Amino acid sequence: MTAPLDRERLSIVLHAAIGGDEAAWSRIVNDFSPQVFRVVLAQCRDPELAEEVTQSTFCTVVNKLSDYTELGKFESWLFRIALNRLRDEMRRRSRQALPMADDTLRAVAPAQEVSVSATEGQEVLKGLHLAMSELPEPEQQVLHLRHVAQMSFKAIADVLDEPMGTVLARHFRAIKRLRERLGSPDGRDLRE
Repeated sequence: MTAPLDRERLSIVLHAAIGGDEAAWSRIVNDFSPQVFRVVLAQCRDPELAEEVTQSTFCTVVNKLSDYTELGKFESWLFRIALNRLRDEMRRRSRQALPMADDTLRAVAPAQEVSVSATEGQEVLKGLHLAMSELPEPEQQVLHLRHVAQMSFKAIADVLDEPMGTVLARHFRAIKRLRERLGSPDGRDLRE
């Protein structure tokens, strides 16, 4: 198993991939495709569509990689392409993204006590599905990127091409709305 790509190594691998090194390209795909797939799946909840969008994303990346200048924002660039591809495909299919995937819900779900049964856990997720589906799409996107992709707020701001303050405000509002809908105004039950 190879170590995750830090900024310096990523720059070297990207340069090699631009130069036609297939091993470098494979490394990029292997390191980033699972994360892209999870974020897209969290948005659309359709594994086939998520796979299609992930593949389309990397096709776009390989075609545009020679024009890309590494400034430490590859991940942001990659996720922006993925979210744009998903948006285009959803428009093409004339449907809206489905509610959040379970991994996003588990990330913001109430911390479970050891004594909580599987049935109670499913009820919590069901309530979260409903509450999350009522959030505006921009707030859902921030939660996906923060809790599924585990991106920093700065990286999320880059991906969404929004100011950091806007991203922080969306995250805060989303968590607050979930707390209110789930009857936990102080938020002790929800992880941030």
